[in-house]
Amino acid sequence: MARPARPADAANESEFSRFVELVRSTVPPVHSAGLPFIAGGLGVAAAGRKHRWLRNTGLTAAGACALFFRHPPRVPPTRPGVVVAPADGLVTLIEQVRPPAELNMPDVPMTRISIFLSIFDAHVQRAPVGGDVLTVKYRPGQFQSADKDSASEVNECNAVWFRTAEGVDVAAVQIAGLIARRIVCSVSAGDKVGLGETYGLIRFGSRLDTYFPQDSRVMVELGQRAIGGETVLAELS
Repeated sequence: MARPARPADAANESEFSRFVELVRSTVPPVHSAGLPFIAGGLGVAAAGRKHRWLRNTGLTAAGACALFFRHPPRVPPTRPGVVVAPADGLVTLIEQVRPPAELNMPDVPMTRISIFLSIFDAHVQRAPVGGDVLTVKYRPGQFQSADKDSASEVNECNAVWFRTAEGVDVAAVQIAGLIARRIVCSVSAGDKVGLGETYGLIRFGSRLDTYFPQDSRVMVELGQRAIGGETVLAELS
């Protein structure tokens, strides 16, 4: 016959549950693309367990990769008709330009907001609007510093054309940088995405350009830090 739980046992279990929940809410999960890198660091640490310098190097590498590939939960705004930041980072450009040529969007001027991601920012990308994915185009290119104006035209990139339920066209372009050498995109033409839903990742420093209609109301300023999936870049007219 099972012994009934004592009040002290129940209290201890409750405290432990609260501790576990606190850890889960404080330590963000890791994007699946980062697991091989973390495993590699841990493998080095395990292989060098008898050599402190090698063990510490492996653990440090694993920890750095876990930090870089973190995938924090985000709560997108609930009000309709907004464009949210597709990534964490610094707003470095707000300008009027033509849409990305590789997407074959209507050739009318659009507002472009560029967000620069340092190696310390979370590097997952999130859908700037909810709706349909019309086109995904990858373009090989150079690996200039992503904070240069010319990076949008010459660097390796991956462009996604979104269309909202109201028929508004928005584009997001993942741009590789000086260190970034791998763009990951998990959506294809025909997919549906929710506002702020994770759709990609760029490894080790990059830039995100967001294009939206010129008559939209811009809600951010140069030098402002954006939070991917939460910061409102613009209100669609």
